[in-house]
Amino acid sequence: MVCVAGALTPEVGIPFVNRLEAEADRRYRQGRREGVGEPRAASVADAFAALVSGQGQGRAGRADLVVVCDLSAYRRGHAHPGEACHLVGGGPVPVEVARQLSADAFVKAVVHDGVRIDTVAHFGRRLPAELRTALELGAPPDFDGVSCAEAGCERRYHLEWDHVNPVANGGETSFDNLRPRCWPHHRDKTERDRAAGLLSGGGGGAGSGGGGPP
Repeated sequence: MVCVAGALTPEVGIPFVNRLEAEADRRYRQGRREGVGEPRAASVADAFAALVSGQGQGRAGRADLVVVCDLSAYRRGHAHPGEACHLVGGGPVPVEVARQLSADAFVKAVVHDGVRIDTVAHFGRRLPAELRTALELGAPPDFDGVSCAEAGCERRYHLEWDHVNPVANGGETSFDNLRPRCWPHHRDKTERDRAAGLLSGGGGGAGSGGGGPP
């Protein structure tokens, strides 16, 4: 076996990992449809080989990069102690990099006072844009993103939003009732909910209507 280790700057590494996860999910799902019982780790290895050889089809289903930057630091051009400027899931970056990334980007703004965001909720499956933004950023004041809620899984990219209490069982689409899960663990959770009788009529997945990559 050939073992590879390396490090990339956040603005380069995060998009690559995001595409790697998307390609791995595509291959894993295809294998399940074809009755192939390989573990997801094998799909990740195949996806990596495909991407580095230019053959992969993986595309990120969410923004490649999410920048958290203090407004004063952004305007000033550099950060003072205590002012945030980082990529979600990737660590700190210079304000200059944040400015470069925002030059060709869709910009969202979140104004917060240091407390948890938990007031956006409704009872449909669809995630309102403001709720999705709050969920994707993670908890303030760090705003360092989210990882799969399944114990032992630390996957951070290409996640889906799962309703803890399924919509079919009366669960609301709210900050407190949504958890990020990778596709395999989201699928497992859906099957547990179905076995527990929480999906009336044997319908869609737990949160599948409001899911999708965060």
